[in-house]
Amino acid sequence: MATGFEFFERDLRVATAGMDPEAINQAVAAFAKQELRRVIAEGIASPRYERYVNAVHGAPEEAYKAPGSIRYEFVNWSLVINAALDELKKRGPHPRSGRFNDSYVVIVGGRVPVTDYSKIRSDAEVIITNFQPYVRKAEVGYLGIPEQRLFKGTARVIASRFNGAFTAISKFVDVPAGINPMMPYHLKNRGRSNDRISRKSGVLSYPAIIINPVS
Repeated sequence: MATGFEFFERDLRVATAGMDPEAINQAVAAFAKQELRRVIAEGIASPRYERYVNAVHGAPEEAYKAPGSIRYEFVNWSLVINAALDELKKRGPHPRSGRFNDSYVVIVGGRVPVTDYSKIRSDAEVIITNFQPYVRKAEVGYLGIPEQRLFKGTARVIASRFNGAFTAISKFVDVPAGINPMMPYHLKNRGRSNDRISRKSGVLSYPAIIINPVS
């Protein structure tokens, strides 16, 4: 979005050339509100945001005085998480029961499962995984899905779509007790060890997407 706003600034300078200072102030305020409505309507930005006008938090756009600034800080977690979940569900297995797609869990801070994404702190780390014990089979090339298509493929899509605002990577993670009654799953054949099984003997680790805001 930074590049886009550079173009907006250039276009605005052209549009306000020759105008008196108060008219420029009004034009900038009107333009900012118009662009705000547009990026929200197009799904580029979240409807939750903080507004700073000439560095004053919460001031209305009409308080703008040149050569100050109007800045919006968007809280985009709902947009990003829903995009990731939609992509995962599109890429994952589709059993008739629908159980797999209903089993994704969103974890904040490595400990707290959440369902209201609008209340996630803007600086949080979000982990998305699936509590079905066979989820690793989907990630490693079983269940009719190519290897690393599900979580790793989704992470690439999300990282590309929200480039510059959020990072997204995929890895196998250990999930502590308390996230979901089915997690963590203890394998019957204890003692096996590979990159998909925790160092804690016999405890399943889960493929996941880890999303962080760009600071």
